[in-house]
Amino acid sequence: MESNVMDRFGLQDKLVLVTGASSGLGTHFAQMLAAQGAKIAVAARRADKLQDVVDRITAAGGQARAFALDVTDAASVRACLEAVGEWGVPDVLVNNAGVTVTRPLLEQSEADYDQVLDTNLKGCWLVATEAARRMVAAGNGGAIINVASILGERVAGGVAPYAISKAGVIQATKAMALELARHRIRVNALLPGYVVTDLNRDFLRSEAGDKLRSRIPSRRFGELDDLDGPLLLLASDAGAAMSGAAIAVDGAHLVSSL
Repeated sequence: MESNVMDRFGLQDKLVLVTGASSGLGTHFAQMLAAQGAKIAVAARRADKLQDVVDRITAAGGQARAFALDVTDAASVRACLEAVGEWGVPDVLVNNAGVTVTRPLLEQSEADYDQVLDTNLKGCWLVATEAARRMVAAGNGGAIINVASILGERVAGGVAPYAISKAGVIQATKAMALELARHRIRVNALLPGYVVTDLNRDFLRSEAGDKLRSRIPSRRFGELDDLDGPLLLLASDAGAAMSGAAIAVDGAHLVSSL
């Protein structure tokens, strides 16, 4: 008898490492994947915030542990993966850590550029390659999901370093997918559109936010739950033949007319 297709979306007892897990998308991803049966290693620089996430997951009956991680520092990345390794080799990496600096191009400094590119692009590279080495050594394959943005394919004013970094993440995803396929490691990118979080809720509800929403074909901003299905597809065996893809979750924003 053929198995139910829904069985392929299961993550029972899979070990998932989520970076940037102390707030926003990372916290949501960690809680959602834990609810699907995965063991969650949450990682970020803010250890106090991570413990809050662990407490919420365990209170809901899930399994989670917190690990300190600065994605811009190769030594910190290695130390984090070694610590996670005491629990097991990650089956899935959700490469989510990211920052932005919002100001006009001509007011952006070298420090701004370095902060954003080091976190969003170099950090993605460091964590993905370090995790992949361990996946290869274990010989069980795996899945890497790099969280990019629709700004990696289009652009907006005031966030030049961010858009540059996310374009790099999309291309890095394809390069990783090419070289890791032989090891049964799938690498894909998730491209959220404008998603309502605690950090941007006030802006998105403002007059400026209303103008932005009017340019989205669906006339709505995304909610965190909108990302659940696409993320689960890329993390689970349901997406076993997918690698090198960049999946936009944006209410058709990327295909809006110019």
